[in-house]
Amino acid sequence: MPVSEREQSMNTNAIKNVVIVGGGTAGWMTAAALSKVFGQRLSIHLIESEEIGTVGVGEATIPQIRVFNGMLGIDENEFVRSTQGTFKLGIEFADWLRPGHRYMHAFGAVGGRDLGSVPFHQYWLKMRLVNQAAALDDYTFNSVAAYQNKFMRSVNMPNSPLASIFYAFHFDASLYARYLRAYAETRGVRRTEGKVMHSRLRGQDGFIEAVTLESGEVVNGDLFIDCSGFRGLLIEQAMETGYIDWSHYLPCDRAVAVPSESVTPLLPYTRSTARQAGWQWRIPLQHRIGNGMVFSSNFLSEEKANQQLLDNLDGKALSEPRVLRFKTGMRRKFWNKNCVAIGLASGFLEPLESTSIHFIQSSIAKLVALFPDKQFSDVDIHEYNRQTRYEFERSRDFLLLHYWANERDEPFWQYFRHLKLPETLQHKIELFRSQGRVFKEGDELFGEASWLQVMVGQNVMPERYHPVVDLRSGDDVHSMLSGVNKLLRDCVSVMPDHAEYVKKSCRGISESVKTA
Repeated sequence: MPVSEREQSMNTNAIKNVVIVGGGTAGWMTAAALSKVFGQRLSIHLIESEEIGTVGVGEATIPQIRVFNGMLGIDENEFVRSTQGTFKLGIEFADWLRPGHRYMHAFGAVGGRDLGSVPFHQYWLKMRLVNQAAALDDYTFNSVAAYQNKFMRSVNMPNSPLASIFYAFHFDASLYARYLRAYAETRGVRRTEGKVMHSRLRGQDGFIEAVTLESGEVVNGDLFIDCSGFRGLLIEQAMETGYIDWSHYLPCDRAVAVPSESVTPLLPYTRSTARQAGWQWRIPLQHRIGNGMVFSSNFLSEEKANQQLLDNLDGKALSEPRVLRFKTGMRRKFWNKNCVAIGLASGFLEPLESTSIHFIQSSIAKLVALFPDKQFSDVDIHEYNRQTRYEFERSRDFLLLHYWANERDEPFWQYFRHLKLPETLQHKIELFRSQGRVFKEGDELFGEASWLQVMVGQNVMPERYHPVVDLRSGDDVHSMLSGVNKLLRDCVSVMPDHAEYVKKSCRGISESVKTA
């Protein structure tokens, strides 16, 4: 076939019209990314209804969000300013092991450079067994900085912790969606205000042909992306894809959320505090604090959860708490025929480790990598579903670890201690308990440093350490640990206060905040 004929055939098969149902963070992240990657080669039509609104509680992220923003070419200072954002070095877990106990799951590496094939924490384990080591947080740069309320971006200082500072953001999700909407619309994305009332499926194969709006307008498309949230207007209501329920593993099914007045200091980390039948989040923004209580309705009423939340705010509540209901789990297929579910429409894991926005980002990246033509290859669709399912399952295991390893007395927490764990998680725990070994498998989201910090933080401790550690004397190892801790503290001492950094670098925090 001549080249021109091949090009014509390829052009005939090319996806030309993409319809995104639902706005919010998921919809506008998808629209922004596709408009950036494909430009005018795609006609992108986003349908959303302001009457329906969005969940809007996903205000904390993990460092991968910087890759997404970088791909879009977004100026980071402008982004932080436009979304009332702050910087995030990690997540503090308070009272999770037992009341009064806390630890940090910090971004970035733990300790100094690994010596040969043995990671730093193996030397820490040896010293801990003879009570000659401080808490693991004291050897983790982001933890040391976070607890002193310090922040800065990386600087060009080779062989220094200041050269590679890992961070993410807290931001107002509704402002982020608005920011991305402006970005996408300037690149040709068309937005229609309206509610989808009906989806028309193709008779011979069940593909979606079009959606009909409340106004009567019919919107045709080649590829449909469901960003309609928990409702799953396309992936579930139209295509009946099915849902895998993980409530047995993660029984929290409710959340109440409320913003409160800002207080000082402006913390550069998210805080998760364990409560009677769930946990409370605290996310510091420039203009307010985002708060919420995630809980199980089998162990706590909405009324009591609402009161617990209000009783534990740092500042005055700025509105009445809003109740959210959900079911933890995932779709049986994230991509079904010519419909891809992204965001809450694809599944839900509670925001314990700030994964919600990352799952959106990850889904978009996979969709771009496996972007179809009108033939919709089954092999590509299967690969997308396989990768996404793997990421969901391994992230579920990581969240479950936080709950299972606890020493609390309430019935909710006792439930987890008697729970039969997924084999994949059981294997991780046994491997670590033996000699402190932890490995990242495949494309799972959380790496060795994350598993290590939560294992140790929840008191899942190894019986022994790696034999290679004994090739160095105890005095040598103790000196090494002391040197790492001193280096981290010295580096943190030159860092600016988090609030000052936001104010000077991002021209943010225009209003004063109250002192807690």
